[in-house]
Amino acid sequence: MLVGVDIGGTFTDFVVADGGRLRIHKQISTPDDPSRAMLAGLAALAGDAAAFERVSHGSTVATNAILERKGAKTAFVTTDGFRDLLAIGRQNRPDLYALQPTLPPPLIPRERCYEVAERLDAHGAVLRPLDMTSVDAVLDAMRAAGVESVAVCLLNSYANPAHERAIRERAVARGLFAPEQIVLSSDVLPQFREYERASTAALEAYVRPTMSRYLGRLAAALPRGESLRMMKSDGGIFSAERARGAAIQTALSGPAAGVIGAFHLAKLSGYDHIITLDIGGTSTDVALLPGRTVLRPDSEIDTLPLRIRLLDIETVGAGGGSLARVDAGGALRVGPESAGANPGPVAYGRGGTQATVTDANLVLGRLDAARFLGGEMALDTAGATAALERLAGAMGADVATAARGVIEVANANIERALRRVSIARGYDPRDFTLMAFGGAGPLHACEVAERLQIPRVLLPRYPGVLCAFGLLMADVRLDYSRGVLAALSTESLAQARTALDGLVAEARATLAQEGVAEADMLLMATVDLRYRGQAFELTVPFESDVAEAFHAAHEATYGYALRGRPLELVTLRLEAVGRVDKPPMRPEPVTPNDAADARLGVRADGVTLYERERLRPGARFAGPALVFQLDSTNYIAPGWAAEVDGYRHLVLMRL
Repeated sequence: MLVGVDIGGTFTDFVVADGGRLRIHKQISTPDDPSRAMLAGLAALAGDAAAFERVSHGSTVATNAILERKGAKTAFVTTDGFRDLLAIGRQNRPDLYALQPTLPPPLIPRERCYEVAERLDAHGAVLRPLDMTSVDAVLDAMRAAGVESVAVCLLNSYANPAHERAIRERAVARGLFAPEQIVLSSDVLPQFREYERASTAALEAYVRPTMSRYLGRLAAALPRGESLRMMKSDGGIFSAERARGAAIQTALSGPAAGVIGAFHLAKLSGYDHIITLDIGGTSTDVALLPGRTVLRPDSEIDTLPLRIRLLDIETVGAGGGSLARVDAGGALRVGPESAGANPGPVAYGRGGTQATVTDANLVLGRLDAARFLGGEMALDTAGATAALERLAGAMGADVATAARGVIEVANANIERALRRVSIARGYDPRDFTLMAFGGAGPLHACEVAERLQIPRVLLPRYPGVLCAFGLLMADVRLDYSRGVLAALSTESLAQARTALDGLVAEARATLAQEGVAEADMLLMATVDLRYRGQAFELTVPFESDVAEAFHAAHEATYGYALRGRPLELVTLRLEAVGRVDKPPMRPEPVTPNDAADARLGVRADGVTLYERERLRPGARFAGPALVFQLDSTNYIAPGWAAEVDGYRHLVLMRL
């Protein structure tokens, strides 16, 4: 059996694949120790977790450690004269018009930033040899300070890592640090741009001990021999052992599994141009997939640059647990603050007092107090109503108006995120299908689609646990890169191809260690190019005519190409994919029917109620309707019709 486990802010979700059969399970998350909910869920599913052949896991441990500043006590080592590199950064202004802008402090304070005497030029040639006396002095100072982890980023070390490696060897030889405690920027990000490389190395050093301890606890609790794999930010997975040495690759990976799962299921139903809408308890994640997954080369965590490849996902603080309030100007606000897993929405009866989006949905009748979580968790309707009454009093409105206002504001926040991934990037959302999932995604899908005139909504069979399902669909994925930074020429291309041969050999060996057979290995080489004088690059396939490929990509992206202008080769990349066994998905026969077998009744307000488990392929019905299931509640708004396809997905269309 295979199992996917996704730990969210409110619930921990499980999907078990046993042959062609899927089982799902949900546990309340345990934010103080996320592994507790995971292990409890595995025990509830299997009794004996040894029955699981592979456990694929998505975790927010690394992200939370950064956001909450609860990572390791970390030091930073750099070339003399660059001690303040992390503090100075790029001098960007997050708020252009703030007279006194407030920037978050560097991840590593200045008193734990150290300099060593050395210098390399831009090509990696030694201008000043590494002074081991200064290295020993720095090592002694870090040891005295009780440093747990060290990030080393020397000037131009992407072109020549010898000095960085010498520092690590010295630290290990003296018995002051273990190899895994020393993070080298030339290992984490062998590319130019000093600040981004330093920031990424610092982030890795900051979260590695925390992630290593977390994975160590999990490994000790799981049966011996059970394979544990972790989700990466690029939508791939890798072994937990490798994750302990590349912890930053798991940051921002939370929503990635949902995108992978959604794309897989949408293609089965015949839709490969989709916009994903993942609404959980704390946030909403959206992504646009124009027939393929889209990666971007970098991101930020709490304004700290993170230079790793990751799925292009936009996140806003609008989820089921998002708190509603009236601000000082009398305007209704929803999020980004969230009730989280504890206490959660007022309706959960766990001590919450402030109205949330979930409470508004309950008051509006879009959730059923007796059928939430498959009837396993009763909702407190009276408490939710009282919370909305307090909000309505502050608004000077009635309860129903306040509840509708909360939903409208949340939907407006979500709409802005959808516009950023579609219209702002040159895509017409009317050409796409909205794939809605997460615990609250199917509650908001119709209204959000109407805002952007999206003609079709797809609700997967198990929307509330799709991220956990996506973990079962993810392949092993590894990324390699080498900084080149040379004028594009026959000579530089030949050097890049030689370097590529080395990366290919390394990738094949690593995939083999991950248990991937030779026949299941896919290797794709790309290069980053730019016009001379440009500050940013475009990535194109490393093929016979990379120059023309770049010109075409530049014209498609920016509307013009300068074919007579010299090009620069910046970075060589290799994406290594290892295909893994996936649960088989086979369509059932479709027989047109009126969904009578699944109908539970009609409420006084005209909303028809259905049981999702009893909906057969070919069933057709119109809104307004509610479809109940264990992991989510599906709301089909007035003016929309639903049809069940062969994979038991709900396909919603405007009437």
